[in-house]
Amino acid sequence: MKTGVVMLAAPRSRFMDYIALTKPRLNSLVLMTTGVGYYLGSRGTFELSAFVNTLIGTALVAGGAAALNQVAECEPDGLMERTRLRPIPDGRLESREGRLLGIGLAGSGLLILLIGTPLVATVLALATLLIYVAIYTPLKQRTSWAIAIGAIPGALPAALGWAAARGTVSIEGWILFGIVFLWQIPHFLALAWMYREDFKRAEFLFLPVLDPSGDRTTRHMIAFIALLIPVSVTPTWIGLAEFSYVTGSVMLGIGFLMLAIRFAIARTVTNARWLFIGSIIYLPLLFGLLMLTQLNGA
Repeated sequence: MKTGVVMLAAPRSRFMDYIALTKPRLNSLVLMTTGVGYYLGSRGTFELSAFVNTLIGTALVAGGAAALNQVAECEPDGLMERTRLRPIPDGRLESREGRLLGIGLAGSGLLILLIGTPLVATVLALATLLIYVAIYTPLKQRTSWAIAIGAIPGALPAALGWAAARGTVSIEGWILFGIVFLWQIPHFLALAWMYREDFKRAEFLFLPVLDPSGDRTTRHMIAFIALLIPVSVTPTWIGLAEFSYVTGSVMLGIGFLMLAIRFAIARTVTNARWLFIGSIIYLPLLFGLLMLTQLNGA
């Protein structure tokens, strides 16, 4: 009986390892920003089939990119406490399996986008994949600017969603991109501060690793949030949202900024974690407010 139980459990465990390669929790944010971009871009012409194609295609490309990233980073992942039990460094899956999964998922996602959405959405998805895997991933061990470069593929899905609905990336789509781009810097710096010893072992040259005092890290956090606040209100000035959106977005931004200032005063892991949690709360609330106050029209 015990042998039978093991035989039944093994395929499920292996399946969950394949799921883990796609980083589902991280990519849920990708799908959220893509969906918001599509919803805002549709403006009364919402097409369910195109929306589903956009989400499925984006999810597959993002999952494929995550798998290929883990293949490339299997050695540094094995050096970090937070990642050493991932399927490849832990030996539960081989790099070859992760590579095949990544290529298969990304290729399938691009094909779905190519067939079911405007061409520009496929181009943006391909750019996201290439920048994340071929540029951002290797740069982590070469320059602290990798965070800013990594924020580009992290923000492109918002513009992709808009483009899938509109057939073009107009100023509104790039504003959504800008919001997510600026948000990611303090979000990731908070995470990097929390795990800076881990990243140091992996030889990732993130700013908190190179900045033990935290002076430069806090300046970057505050500067990017301070820039995010005015950018976050621009949907009103370009006619995408009602004026009531301004008040809510500014209040959210001030709350986000206060968490960064709190960290600047006392640079503890606890304060970094609160900033990280606050950043996770901030973006869905901001985009939810934007959808609620969206102006109807062409």
